[in-house]
Amino acid sequence: MPQLGPVVMIKLPRSLVDVKPKIQDESVEKSRIWKLTEINESSQCRSLRLPDSLRLIYTNSGVAILALASNAVHKLWKWQRNDRNLSGKASASVQPQLWQPSSGILMTNDISDTNPEDAVPCFALSKNDSYVMSASGGKISLFNMMTFKTMTTFMAPPPAATFLAFHPQDNNIIAIGMEDSSIQIYNVRVDEVKTKLKGHQKRITGLAFSHTLNVLVSSGADSQLCVWSTDAWEKQASKFLQIPTGRVAPSLADTRVQFHLDQIHLLAVHETQIAIFEAPKLECQKQWFRQEASGPITHATYSCDSQSIFVSFEDGSVVVLTASTLRLRCRISSTAYLPPNPSLRVYPLVIAAHPSEPDQFALGLTDGGVHVLEPLESEGKWGTSPPVENGAGPSATAGAEQAQR
Repeated sequence: MPQLGPVVMIKLPRSLVDVKPKIQDESVEKSRIWKLTEINESSQCRSLRLPDSLRLIYTNSGVAILALASNAVHKLWKWQRNDRNLSGKASASVQPQLWQPSSGILMTNDISDTNPEDAVPCFALSKNDSYVMSASGGKISLFNMMTFKTMTTFMAPPPAATFLAFHPQDNNIIAIGMEDSSIQIYNVRVDEVKTKLKGHQKRITGLAFSHTLNVLVSSGADSQLCVWSTDAWEKQASKFLQIPTGRVAPSLADTRVQFHLDQIHLLAVHETQIAIFEAPKLECQKQWFRQEASGPITHATYSCDSQSIFVSFEDGSVVVLTASTLRLRCRISSTAYLPPNPSLRVYPLVIAAHPSEPDQFALGLTDGGVHVLEPLESEGKWGTSPPVENGAGPSATAGAEQAQR
C-alpha cells in the first residue's frame, strides 16, 4: 500500500479589523478600514498532503476523498473514527488511510486507444456514495464503491466524455458532456441514450442539475451557459459570459457551473471571473474579476453551506469570497501550504469543498498532490467578513478584484 506523503500542519491568525478613533460622524465610523486576512506561512492554517491525484471529490458522507490519478486509477482516502478524530470525518489534523477492498482490486478506467495527453479525466459520485461513474478519455465505467468492481462500461470514444453528472432524482440517468460539444442523456439501466442535447460550439466542461427548477445547466469551453428542462430536455435559455473589457477570451477556457443550496442561484467559474446567475433565465446578479497578477482562475466551488466561495489561481494562491456579496475575505498564498521550490511551478487544478464542514476544502495540484486545508481550531473560519454598511468593503486598491453588479 502506498505511503502517505509528507504531512504539513499549518495555522491561521485572526483577521485584524482596524477601527478608526471614535468620532462624532457616524457615517465615517461605519466606513471603518477593513483589513483582508492574508495567510502566507505554514504556521497560519492546517494542511495535510496526500499524493497522486488529478481529480478529486469528497464523498457525500464527508469521511473520505476519492481521487482520480493520471494513470486512470482511483484512490479512496478514508478517515477513521478515533480519539483524535471523534467524528470520523475528513480532517487536516489526522492522516487518512488509503482504503482498498480485501480483494485488492483497483478501480481503473479504460484507457485503451486513448492519448493520455488529450484525455479529460472526469467522474461523478452517486448521492448515496454507492457508485462512481468515471472516464479518463476512454470508455465510461460504472464502479461499485464497496467492492471497486466494474459494473459496466459504455460509450467507447470518439467522442470522449469530458464531464459527468448523476440526475438528482434517479441514479440510473446520467448527463454526459462530450468532446464534440453535445450532451448525452443516458439511462444506465437500459443501456440507452435517451436524448442528445446540442447548443454548445466547443467541448462540455460543466454540468449542474437543479431539482427545484427541474433544469440542467451546461457550460462549455465556448464560455457559454445553457439551461435545459429535464422534463422534455428542451433548451430554455443560453448566455455567453461577459469577458472584461481589454481582456481577450481564450479560444478554449473551461467554464464550470454549480448550484447554490437554494437550487436557484448558479455559480459560474471562468479563468477571468466568478459570476452568479439566477436560473432559469440566467440573469447575471454579480461578477468578480481576478487581478492580472494572480494569473487565471483555475477552479472555484461553493462551501457546503453556500456562504463562501473558494477560488484557486494559477499562481498557487486561494481566496475565500463571501458568496452573497463576492467580497474578498481571506487570501491564502501558496507559501502557506507548499514547500518552497522555485524550479517547480505547482498550482491547484481543482478545488473541492467538504460536504459538512463549511471551512474545509481540498486542492488537487498539478504535481498530483492533494492538500486538505482548514483554519486553525482557535480561529474556526477563514478571515472576517468585510463591513457592508454604506457600501463599505475592500478599498479601491483591490483593483479589478472586486464584485460588480
